[in-house]
Amino acid sequence: MESTATLRRIEPMAGEDHAYFEALYATYQQPILSYLYRLMGDAARAEEVCQEVFTRAYRARRSMDQVENVRAWLYRIATNAARDQLRRRRLLTWLPLFEEDPALLVESPEASALETHAVEQALRQLNPELRVPLVLYSCQELSTQEIAHVLGISQAAVKQRLVRARLRFKELYRHE
Repeated sequence: MESTATLRRIEPMAGEDHAYFEALYATYQQPILSYLYRLMGDAARAEEVCQEVFTRAYRARRSMDQVENVRAWLYRIATNAARDQLRRRRLLTWLPLFEEDPALLVESPEASALETHAVEQALRQLNPELRVPLVLYSCQELSTQEIAHVLGISQAAVKQRLVRARLRFKELYRHE
């Protein structure tokens, strides 16, 4: 498997489309699936949307040589596919932001469940315009520039949304 940095520099060539796409899928399928799972809160729906993301990407593979940042491009497709799915179902649930963060692990299962619930509740109350950049930045580790590309907004707008998202999250989290 190639590293993310290496894949960003590879330009797919006509005869190498299939091999390139396999490497792309091997590199990004799990992070995209994880992101979608956090957005949708349902493993089966996340897997369905993840398949749709890579189907859309495969269909657009001929234009990939024009894409500057493949990672951000895939997250944009994933975000749009999730929005489409959620719009159709009118349902949005969130999972804990820090599901596997060792710094937040608590010794007792009861305390851990309360912590998870508090994070879920705080995220659920965040406006989607603030949730998406927060999850992309904090969980998926996209840069502000990549998030700007994913959301189709300026990098300054991303930074502003992240500041607002963190402040609002802290505010909501404290009230739990």
